Amino acid sequence: MNPPNFSGSLAIPAGSGTLDGMTDIDGRLLLGPLVRYVDCDRATFWVETDRACTVAVQTRADSGETRRVEEPTWGLHGHHYALVAVEGLPADSVVDYTVSIDGDQVWPAAGRRAVVHTQRSDGPITVAFGSCRRGDTYSEEALTRIGADALVGLADRVRDQESSLWPDLLVFLGDQVYADDPSPEIVDRLHARRAAGERVAGARSEEVEDEICDFEEYTWLYQESWGDLRVRELLATVPTCMILDDHDLRDDWNSSADWRAEVTRAPWWEDRVIGAFSSYWVYQHLGNLSPQELEQDEMYAAVRAATSDAEREKLLAEFALRADSEPSSARWSYHRDIGNTRLIMIDSRCSRDLRPERRAMVDDTEWAWVREKALSADTEHVLLGSSLPFLMLPGLHNIEQWNEAVAQGAWGRRAAAVGEKLRIALDLEHWAAFGTSFADMVDLVDELVTGPRAPRSLVWLSGDVHCSYVARAETRVPTSTALYQLTMSPFRNPLDLPIRAVNRLAIRRPVARALERLARRAKVEPVHARWETEAGPWFDNGVMSLTTDSQALHLRVDHAAVADGRQTLRTTAEFDLTPSGARRR
Repeated sequence: MNPPNFSGSLAIPAGSGTLDGMTDIDGRLLLGPLVRYVDCDRATFWVETDRACTVAVQTRADSGETRRVEEPTWGLHGHHYALVAVEGLPADSVVDYTVSIDGDQVWPAAGRRAVVHTQRSDGPITVAFGSCRRGDTYSEEALTRIGADALVGLADRVRDQESSLWPDLLVFLGDQVYADDPSPEIVDRLHARRAAGERVAGARSEEVEDEICDFEEYTWLYQESWGDLRVRELLATVPTCMILDDHDLRDDWNSSADWRAEVTRAPWWEDRVIGAFSSYWVYQHLGNLSPQELEQDEMYAAVRAATSDAEREKLLAEFALRADSEPSSARWSYHRDIGNTRLIMIDSRCSRDLRPERRAMVDDTEWAWVREKALSADTEHVLLGSSLPFLMLPGLHNIEQWNEAVAQGAWGRRAAAVGEKLRIALDLEHWAAFGTSFADMVDLVDELVTGPRAPRSLVWLSGDVHCSYVARAETRVPTSTALYQLTMSPFRNPLDLPIRAVNRLAIRRPVARALERLARRAKVEPVHARWETEAGPWFDNGVMSLTTDSQALHLRVDHAAVADGRQTLRTTAEFDLTPSGARRR
């Protein structure tokens, strides 16, 4: 089968950062369509429009059967959104679709084709994943400064492939936007808006004059991130899962109780929280949910039933502030069953318990949910998505363990104060820095792999650390289940050279052992798990693709580059991941 002639299948040079050449796409469709949830017979489509309207999605299967679903938009802060759920689709099929606004087709453009590939009920799937993608242009200066965009490279590959070769799912593992470090173009817009007096009260603080402060400014980040033609085409074709991380709000978000105590006193904090959570709920979270979950979601029902934008804005503002101050009041975690695989996406940022005597990566309510979803999985493979790696490079794991112990008072009160400051300054806030939660995860693994439905593999998918690696793990329980940490970061935001050197040192055994001895001097108990970094670290922008075959996991590591004037992906390595180790293909 030849690859479909997608909407937007245009050859665009690497330096183009706009929708140049896409003049035949109706301007009423500001963003989208994004294909979000897809299973065997259902699909959801998210759009942002420039006005209140009725959005319709019409599908056509190979059999000729058509379905049409209409949804009125709902408004927030002068923006308009719709999430359209279509049911009754044929399984494992390429289904054509169109998007219309008030009866006029706006996607795909005339003479082009838009399709979605529904899932099969069992069998292997391919998950492409990564994290940390700065919004920016594709000018020569930007390509030199932060490199080629892995998502543009992936879009280029998908456009030329048969649908059977596409990823079944594209997973965004955090930092989809950078509210605290926007692009130069966004900073210019911020300055112009503040100079014109169009700003929330918190934006008057010099501390955040170059940062995103409210819902309107967050919309600029999403327009920049998802508006490029090639990325737009990719997201209109491949289903996506997303989870939040610190830069969605601010660097080091919820790293410690001290961090929260300081930042929550800032005059800009409430506006930032309202903008961050409200926009995340609209642009990312809703699409993570299945049609059935959407029907049961009380906030979604309230927003759709509200009679005015002001009422919706009030509902989401109250929801956002409550979600920040009472993490158990909102759940950002979710799961999807696709083929022979269960993906469990864990909110490892908002749901933390930061009490010094507890320090948990996820609170008791969230952890009970994670356990239930893992232990009830009846699939061959279980993927645990966490924006923060569960298994760090060995040396970094040991230094985070040491830091937590010191901050807890292992070396006295004065050292504890220093340890707390180091925790924030050095970003020592991964699973290793929450020892109780790390131990809980190891216990869950042991319970899962010795249970009656032990999976063939259990894999952590993570990002955040701006380097990529493959680590194989073992626990105290003998098992035939393959245990791996796969970390892919960044999509587009490379690490500074000095920090790359630190990461390279962190995998060296003498360094890791020395730091382990340091942790023992702080009375840190040994963990009941061992792991080795079997490949990496790599530091270039890239994306990983994992295929959950019954015999072995297949992993492809791609990195982005500019070649012949185009942003493309180049395969760095391919592996079969088995219980005994990663074998290069």
